[in-house]
Amino acid sequence: MQKRRLSGRRPLLLAVGAGVTAVALTAGMTSAFAATVFSDDFNDGNTSGWSKSGGTWTVDGSGVLNQSNAGSELARQFAGQTSWTDYSVQARVRPASFGSSSALVGLAARSTSSTKMYRLALLGSGRAELQAVNGSSVTAIGSAALGVGTGTWYTLRIETSGSTIRGFVNGTQIASGSNSLAGAGRIGLVTAYASGGFDDVTVDSSGGGTPTTPPPTTPPPTTPPPTTTPPPAGWPTPTSSQKVDATIAVSGTFDGGLKRYYGIGDGGQSESQDPMFELAAGATLRNVIIGAPAGDGVHCEGNCTLINVWWEDVGEDAATFRGGTTYTVDGGGARSASDKVFQHNGSGTVHIKNFRVENAGKLYRACGNCSTSYQRHVVIDNVIVRDTDAIAGINTNWGDTARFSRITIIGDPDRETSICVKYKGVPKGSEPTEIGEGADGVNCLYSPSDITYQ
Repeated sequence: MQKRRLSGRRPLLLAVGAGVTAVALTAGMTSAFAATVFSDDFNDGNTSGWSKSGGTWTVDGSGVLNQSNAGSELARQFAGQTSWTDYSVQARVRPASFGSSSALVGLAARSTSSTKMYRLALLGSGRAELQAVNGSSVTAIGSAALGVGTGTWYTLRIETSGSTIRGFVNGTQIASGSNSLAGAGRIGLVTAYASGGFDDVTVDSSGGGTPTTPPPTTPPPTTPPPTTTPPPAGWPTPTSSQKVDATIAVSGTFDGGLKRYYGIGDGGQSESQDPMFELAAGATLRNVIIGAPAGDGVHCEGNCTLINVWWEDVGEDAATFRGGTTYTVDGGGARSASDKVFQHNGSGTVHIKNFRVENAGKLYRACGNCSTSYQRHVVIDNVIVRDTDAIAGINTNWGDTARFSRITIIGDPDRETSICVKYKGVPKGSEPTEIGEGADGVNCLYSPSDITYQ
């Protein structure tokens, strides 16, 4: 059956809420007229813009995102930015099966990592519970007995304002309390030893949310002072190898001692693959060789630093920069990327320096059709390029910039490598269009002396 659009469902949601008190209905709609900064009804048939951790996720023919592995200890899909503070997130949720009374299907807000979040859970016991989750520690902020059953759609909503967290089910507030676990973070869809469906996800700002498209007035970053560190001359030999069966979470600094890590995903371009490493805000990954298969490489959930990290065979992407404003890649290299090496989904600036790239589609791409659009910048300095179609792709209609210096292109006598490709960014579900390339002094910033051919 064809899925109806969200606009056609609003009268039904209001009718459900009409049976509760006026106070509860008003509380549930406090952000109805705030700016919508994110929405996804999955009618495009994919989960582009979401990051999976655990579980088996598919979008069915009616445009519903389903998690079907009821044996998964904790399955999650995350979206949005770690910098989001005060906002409301709402989704329709349909439990399909519960493995026990404590199993759950639910919605998350202010997720700072894959295991730290506020969660509104529909439990196998029939209750709905608003929780502060920090790893294995789960604190109940409040709950209500609702007779939750399988096969029924429930509209869940979490509102965050400072330290006040509220949870609503079908427009009725079931819990409210003060909690200081997390002041900002992403949204999430979650199950634990349960299966279920998710649809019509929306995020409204309430003063602290991130606007969808900042005006293109941010000045582009300047070229950093030159460093004397040369790009690496060759590829390192691993000190040892380690197969990875699940994403490695990194907070602080992880030094791999040039060990090779491999084993997640299928080595292809599927967007449903887990990352090898997930870096929390402020984390540093150094001296790591990522072998094949490499899943979705590295996810930076906030500001991050990658030092001397090597990708022997890029799968989907080498690294995705998501929730911060400043990301640094210093040293290392990547090869065999059929599409792009670095994907920039969040806001801010990516710095790539002292790096080498071989046999790739693009070294850098500013996302042109993510759920949330930003003005993005990249600064590329002291990089060796071989057998690569383009160095950077940016969206000029959003004010993106790319600045290049000390770029050495090897083995390209016909000058076929594009330095800076310009696109017109579009909403999620559409494909950006290429509109030009080359230096222009506004978005693509370089001069002939910045590019050397060997």
